[in-house]
Order: sequence, then C-alpha cells, then structure tokens
Amino acid sequence: MNRELFEEYPVPKAIGKLALPTILGMLVSIIYNMADTFFVAQTQDQNQVAAVTLCLPIFMLLMSFGNIFAIGGGSYVSRLLGERELKKIKTTTSFSFYACIGVGILCTIILIGFIEPILKFIGTSSNTYNFSKSYLVIIAIGAPFVCLQTAFGGIIRAEGASKQAMIGMMIGTILNIVLDPIMILNMGMGVKGAALATIIGNIASCIYYIYYFLFKNTCLSISIKEFAFKSDIIKNILIIGIPVSLNTILISGANIILNNFAASYSDTVVTALGISGRVNMIAIMLLLGLSQGSQPFIGYNFAAKNYTRMNQAIKFGMICSIIIGTTTFLVTFIFSESIVKMFLSEPPEVVEYGKYFIKANMSACTILGVQFILMSTFQAMGKGGSALVVSLCRQGFAFVPAIIIGNILFGLNGIVWAQPFADIVSVFIASIMYLIIHKKMKNKGELI
Repeated sequence: MNRELFEEYPVPKAIGKLALPTILGMLVSIIYNMADTFFVAQTQDQNQVAAVTLCLPIFMLLMSFGNIFAIGGGSYVSRLLGERELKKIKTTTSFSFYACIGVGILCTIILIGFIEPILKFIGTSSNTYNFSKSYLVIIAIGAPFVCLQTAFGGIIRAEGASKQAMIGMMIGTILNIVLDPIMILNMGMGVKGAALATIIGNIASCIYYIYYFLFKNTCLSISIKEFAFKSDIIKNILIIGIPVSLNTILISGANIILNNFAASYSDTVVTALGISGRVNMIAIMLLLGLSQGSQPFIGYNFAAKNYTRMNQAIKFGMICSIIIGTTTFLVTFIFSESIVKMFLSEPPEVVEYGKYFIKANMSACTILGVQFILMSTFQAMGKGGSALVVSLCRQGFAFVPAIIIGNILFGLNGIVWAQPFADIVSVFIASIMYLIIHKKMKNKGELI
C-alpha cells in the first residue's frame, strides 16, 4: 500500500494518480460498450441493435451485484487501510471473492430458469424476441465472471492500485473489441457473437485479477484460509454495497421502463434510444471513473481524520467533474448527427430520433458529476443511508414519476426528458444532504 500517496502527495496529484487510471479504464470500457452496438449495427439489422439495447439492463444488473463487493468491500478496505487493520483487510477481500462467485452462480440459475418471463418483462417484441434470447442466454452463463470482474476491479482500486485495476479492465475490453468483428461479422453470429465476445473478455479480466492477488505484492487476499463469515465485515460491506447495487439495479429498472415505453411507439425508437444511451454512457463512465478513483483517497483520509485533505479532494473532484461534463455535452451536442451515423445511417428516422435523443440525454451532464462525487463521499464516509437516498431519487423517486407523467402529458418528448429532469433533482438533493452532513460534523468538531 502506498501511504505516501494518501498522506503526503498534493491533493490534485494524488487524485490524478488514483483517478486517471480509473478514467482510462472507463474510457476503454466505453469503447467496449459501444463496440458491441457498433459491430452489431454493421449487420444493418436494426432489430439486432434493439435486442442488445433491451438486454443491456440485465447485464447492468449483473454488474450491480458485483458492485456490492466492488464499492462496499472497496470502501471498507479504504477505511481499514486508514486504520492499519491489515489482517481484517485479508478476511474482507477473501469473503468478497467467494461470496461474489456464489452470487454470480445464483444469477445464472435464475436467468436461465426464468428466461421467458424475463424477455417479456424487458420489452421484447416479435421482431426482437429471438435475438434477445440468443444474447441473454450467453450472458446468463457468464454471469459469475461479470460479477467477479466488476467486484475486484473496485477492490484493487481501493488499495490504491488503480493502474492494476485499469490493466485488468483493459485486457478484457481489448479482447472483446478484437473478438467483436470476428464473431459478429466474419463468423456471422450476430448478437450471439457480441454476447460471447463480452463474456470471454470478462473471463480474461478475472484471470488477470486472480494473478494479481496470487503473485503481486498486495495486502489483499483471496486465500480460502482467510475466508470467514464475520458479522462486522458483512455489515460494513452491505451497508455501502447495497445502496450502490440498488443504484445500478434502479438504473437497470429505469432502462427497462424506458424501453417498454419506447417499444410502445416503435422498434425504431428503441434502436435510437439504444444508440443515444451508449453515447450518454460516455459522460457517465468518465464521471464515475473520476468519483470512484477519488473514493479511496476520501475514505482513507476520513478514517485517518485528516479532514482538510478530504475536503480538498471533494472540492477538486467537483471542479473536474463539471469540466468533464461540460466538455462531453458540447462535443456530443455539436456532432450528434455524425455520432448516430457511425452506428446506423438508415432508416432516416433512426438518425433523426437519435440526434434528438442524444441532445436531450446529455443536457444534464454539466452537473451530473457533482452527484457522483457526493455519492462517493457518502460511501467513503460509511454513510450508506445517504447514498441510498440519492440512488433512489435519481432512478426511482424522481425518474419513475417523471417518465409516467411525461408520457401522459408530452408523449415521446416526456419520455426522453425524464432522465435529465431526474438528474437535476437528484443533484440538488445530494447537495443539500451533503451540506447538512458537513454542518453536523463541523458542529461536533469532527471537521474543520
């Protein structure tokens, strides 16, 4: 563990060292995320593009279970590092490893066992049903690897090894990108090839992370000898991990709701929303990379009671998030038509819908990163309840009423603008909550 980074580096340099590898890893992940859609689109079959869009919430759901351990376990590891509890760190990471595998296997069983009702639930039509089923069966079989890859990228990052976490992510992503055109186009597998390439990439990442645990100098462990069911460890993982997982589950749920409303208009609308959603992920993943990279630093200094450095990190993270969000919004707004045509240039309706959807989806990006920084701050401080409220707001309390009422009052326009509206509301609520927490801690003499 690099204590000098957490305790002595200038805050911008420390955040940069932690966050840049995470952001680069997220950039690669964005390319990988867009590659599936791009190469499937080269089949010139918009129904296959729509199928990938419809199944994305299920893939995100698997990632959400991995995030229980990535963020919950990672946050706890960061605090244990600040408290110098090295033995407990080994038990925490070993428990996370084996518990995550168990959760992944359970997901496989559920997805395969209930695949028919799940496909109906996510909004498939007669045109997209078979494609969606082909894609989802392969993703279900690889569920344990999706969960594990997500989990241990986050836990390794909590140790300050952002570079190694990025390498693991990049190995899987690059392999996926290489395999996509081969399997989707050259082998004529279509969406099956996209799913298979994705799972093979996740397996490769898992192999690297296991190698890291076994052969690198780390205070983390996946040894079965360190595994134990300890109530305090489980509690500390779940109290942070579950709100984060719920956030991703809510994102998946929101996407399923969105896709069902979109499908009531046409499969063309679903396809255009899928393309705009991939573009929106650019901003989300960049901002998440910054916030997740900052979290170990915030958590360590919170536990070490170095509140000056903690507050400096929060302020620096917010400034960077606004710059990233604004830049991403401007670029995607200006080049929206060209971006859509990178995926599909026909039919013209997809291009027109896609341009509009991109501009609408990206409209809240300037301030969205503030919410993610505050979410990471709540998690780093062990305030899972606050993180949960913000999660529920963005994808639940604000989004669901907005999309239902918006659809009734404004039709398709109401659907498209529901998420930006929910983002603005959640940023406001997160800011108020942080100010309240900060004031309480300051009054108790815990902050300066």
